[in-house]
Amino acid sequence: MKLLLVEDDFDLSGALVRVLSRRGFEVDHCSDGGAALERLQAGRFDVVMLDLGIPGIDGLQVLQRLRGRGATVPVLILTARGAVGDRIAGLNAGADDYLAKPFDLDELDARLRALVRRSGGMEAPRCGEVRYERSSGAFYFREEPLELTPRESALLAALMERPGQAMTKERLTVLAFGQALPAQPDAIEVVVHRLRKKLAATGVQITTLRGIGYLVQEARGHA
Repeated sequence: MKLLLVEDDFDLSGALVRVLSRRGFEVDHCSDGGAALERLQAGRFDVVMLDLGIPGIDGLQVLQRLRGRGATVPVLILTARGAVGDRIAGLNAGADDYLAKPFDLDELDARLRALVRRSGGMEAPRCGEVRYERSSGAFYFREEPLELTPRESALLAALMERPGQAMTKERLTVLAFGQALPAQPDAIEVVVHRLRKKLAATGVQITTLRGIGYLVQEARGHA
């Protein structure tokens, strides 16, 4: 996913470039409105993160000009402004979503992915020859559907959104069990164990990172 970050706080932008790159985004960064419009004119992006308080051409003007020339790329406004009026102005100018600073990185990640999904610009997650179809919630090995329980599906879906990157046991427990959190702290390990058996023939494996959680990846040497 190709992302344009328009932010003039270099400490924040540097941190965001590092974090989002690790999470699978290809991040292009600029710090003023004029440069942002040039980048958007010259290349294709799947999503834009736009600060309102940038120098030169401000964020609202960038957004208005972008929409004025017919561009439909999803735009997330990222700003320290918390007033309702600023939020409304941004949405009226054509923003698709709004997130005020300070923000949670997991929430930012989720919002960006949701915007790309809604725009149709996000491919189905894959790991090796296993594919996840978000629209139906089904998993396929090659073209054969995998028979998974709802909890196994929720766990695998979360891991496949970021192949090769760890998720904590606590986060996966919440995703797999929802509001009905289990009394046993090792309940998620049972789900992982069963899921590993069902993935054994696919060449995709769930790896335990002790003290951290789990990640999904293609097994080494799988043909």
